[in-house]
Amino acid sequence: MREHSAGGVVIKNGKVLLLRKYYGDWVLPKGKMETDETTAITAMREVSEETGIKAEIVSKVGYARYYYYNHNSEKVSKRVDYYLMRFKGGELIPQKEEGFAVAEFVDYDRAVDILKHDSEKNMVMNAMRLYDQNKEE
Repeated sequence: MREHSAGGVVIKNGKVLLLRKYYGDWVLPKGKMETDETTAITAMREVSEETGIKAEIVSKVGYARYYYYNHNSEKVSKRVDYYLMRFKGGELIPQKEEGFAVAEFVDYDRAVDILKHDSEKNMVMNAMRLYDQNKEE
């Protein structure tokens, strides 16, 4: 079984947007692609739904691939495409029904420290490099 998702590394004034689950894990906003969506559209939709803000894509950061077992004990191959995004406006409102307690812009070093998954830490590091390059141009 395969799953394809997309998400965003949203940066505002050098800080990274993270979500904290009710049980404590910090994650990047992301979610499953819907029919006929591109990964870019999915990433923008998921950022908006899960955090309440609007963001625009600057560039693609990369993708992560991993496996997990679903509720039926089936092995699922999952790919998540990530995009560097620029904050465009709105108020941070974490999507409670998806299990998010907090949406917050955090300092880069703290983001890399508190993110649960190494793949997301790597995406934040790569996104910040792209962000710094775009700032200089």
